[in-house]
Amino acid sequence: MKAKVAYLGMFTALAMILSYVESLFPVFYGIPGIKLGLANSMSLVMLYLLGVPSAFCVSIVRVVLSGFLFGNLFSIAYSLAGAVFSLAVMAAMKRLGFFSVTGVSICGGMAHNIAQLIVAVFLVENLNLFYYLPVLLLSGLVTGLVIGLLSSGILKRLPQMRDSL
Repeated sequence: MKAKVAYLGMFTALAMILSYVESLFPVFYGIPGIKLGLANSMSLVMLYLLGVPSAFCVSIVRVVLSGFLFGNLFSIAYSLAGAVFSLAVMAAMKRLGFFSVTGVSICGGMAHNIAQLIVAVFLVENLNLFYYLPVLLLSGLVTGLVIGLLSSGILKRLPQMRDSL
């Protein structure tokens, strides 16, 4: 149990560091609202190492703390929606068993962007924002691929961690 708490703290801290690094580069390739999502790699790793509850804890704590430190209430609302929905989708895809870590991440990246778009439509009360959906789905696919490859590499290098849990 102590090891699990230590890993949760360590991965939350890593996610916070990655959130901070990413906050230094607010726009990914000049397209508003698109970021790589480096911190999401820690949630994905937790999903595979310790399961949904641990991944959920790391995600929620990271989103709230990062929002207060590097963002605002709107960024917290967008990020929470994206984090919760993407984690639910990733957990479902992992449970199905025929997706790789990268495939699960791609589904999560696309789900994250869909949830954020729904929150944006709700907050600004403008359905025309859905025209942005193809761009967000493509960016979710690309960023999900990158994060999935990164997370898969991390998981391959942590076999001894799995054994200690």
